[in-house]
Amino acid sequence: MDLTRTAYGTWNGGRFMHFGEPLSDERFVTVLQHAYAQGIRTFMTSDVYGAGAADDMLGKALKGVPRDSYCLVGMIGHDFYKGERAGSKGFPRFTDPALRGHGDYADYIEMATARELERCGTDYFDCLMLHNPDFTGFSSDAVWKGMERMKASKMAHQLGVAPGPANGFTLDLLLCFERFGALLDWSMVILNPLEPWPGRLCLDAAEKFGVRLITRVVDHGGLFHGDVKPGHVFAQYDHRSYRPAGWVEGGYAKIERIRHIAQNRGVSLLQLACLWNLSHTAVHSVIPTLIQEIGEGARSIESKVDDLAALPEGKLSPEEVAEIAEIGNNKGCMELKGGSPSHSGEPLPDRWQLSPDLLEVAKRWAIEPQQDLVCTHTHAA
Repeated sequence: MDLTRTAYGTWNGGRFMHFGEPLSDERFVTVLQHAYAQGIRTFMTSDVYGAGAADDMLGKALKGVPRDSYCLVGMIGHDFYKGERAGSKGFPRFTDPALRGHGDYADYIEMATARELERCGTDYFDCLMLHNPDFTGFSSDAVWKGMERMKASKMAHQLGVAPGPANGFTLDLLLCFERFGALLDWSMVILNPLEPWPGRLCLDAAEKFGVRLITRVVDHGGLFHGDVKPGHVFAQYDHRSYRPAGWVEGGYAKIERIRHIAQNRGVSLLQLACLWNLSHTAVHSVIPTLIQEIGEGARSIESKVDDLAALPEGKLSPEEVAEIAEIGNNKGCMELKGGSPSHSGEPLPDRWQLSPDLLEVAKRWAIEPQQDLVCTHTHAA
């Protein structure tokens, strides 16, 4: 089964990602079942969430559901089997040279895929994605030959790449499209009406190479759900608390300027955000974050599932897309991850210098790294 327009990720509910009100195991499973009952048919999970626990819960939730009635997307990339967790930085990528050489990539990919499939209670993924790759993951023939082997063995029907967890990786993703576009069916990017940058820089290349996009953070940190408003207090370890000061207030003000478009179309704010994403030709699926916020006045996560499941067909007009993009323009609002003109010295797992290959990619796609990929703001847009 192919990915559908709407999708549900096991990072939802705050159970494994430490944001919002963490759902109990029972409610986590129940919400997954509710999403299926409401018509959402694509479910995405990563083996690193809870070191396999999210996979187990997804398998439990969908046990007994006809396998051909839903699309299952698995993600692998962080080695929690052999690697040691580095605090808040998480587990290392399996391509870390301290763990293995390129000759062992394919065997790791096969092992990790098989183990995740077992936890999910199935023998194939409709799509297998490389999760949060380092530069080696984006660029290595050995990595993608290993991924291709999963498709040849029928353990995965389609392949994809899912950069993250933070925003960026623009030139790395373009390089990946150029080198491995023939293997890639899907890619994930961050995109929403208040964060058109830098995701939109990848749209033309995705379309050229036939790589369909699934877009995450469609809700812009919860603002499009309507229960994160100015003055919202986040929990101590909520990752959104690390965003620049004022991002909620700035984003809320922009939402007020586009609210009339949602009202004219008779859609919710979340649905407007989803339709804006899907109005870009390369975008075929949306996977917003759905969580139970902390405090009074918070919407239930079930109501947010209902909102997503009720997404109407159709697209916005080119004029509406352009108006929203102009209002939401966030160019230069943050430091980007991946290949960056701002990074010097030894490469980090999620940030590295611009290599000659990346600079050539920038030229081919008319991107000026010093203008288009740098932070120019001192506070949230």
